[in-house]
Amino acid sequence: MDILLATDRLVLRRFTRSDPDLLVELDSDPEVMRYLTGGRTTPRIRVETALLPAMLLDYERYPGFGAFATHTRTDGEFVGWCMLLPEFDGPAGEAELGYRLLRRAWGRGYATEASRELLRYGFTERKLKRIFAETMAVNTGSRRVMEKAGLRYELTYFPPLAPIEGSEHGEVRYAIDAEEWLQ
Repeated sequence: MDILLATDRLVLRRFTRSDPDLLVELDSDPEVMRYLTGGRTTPRIRVETALLPAMLLDYERYPGFGAFATHTRTDGEFVGWCMLLPEFDGPAGEAELGYRLLRRAWGRGYATEASRELLRYGFTERKLKRIFAETMAVNTGSRRVMEKAGLRYELTYFPPLAPIEGSEHGEVRYAIDAEEWLQ
């Protein structure tokens, strides 16, 4: 396993062409997809022809960034992915933090642990100025992770997306600047 980052309990690595089964497993749980697609799962053909190739392209487009396969350190069990990725045409020195975990990995602190490591990596090794994360306002679990990782609430907005349950409450953005993180 080609490890990019490690925490006490997790290792993060780049996805490879041989990983579609991991993404299919993750995106085939309606509860995992609830706040992303309203529970619609991602078909294998889409994982193989669009999702995974886009992730691999991000590694080339944004060296040192991307969505990283996240595994437990003790037994190598796949628990999901965690991401640090600049926005296309976004401000220089800024990246988005994200995570998607298998339901069996929820409630164990993995998303918070990986997020804290990605913040450290982003600010110290990638010299970012700002890191942000977004989720639906009603996604209290994800919002808790953002807060525990040290991000602060910035705003609520209403994107013109297809409505799913809870979207009437909008999306929220949390963020932290390098100076704030270093304190």
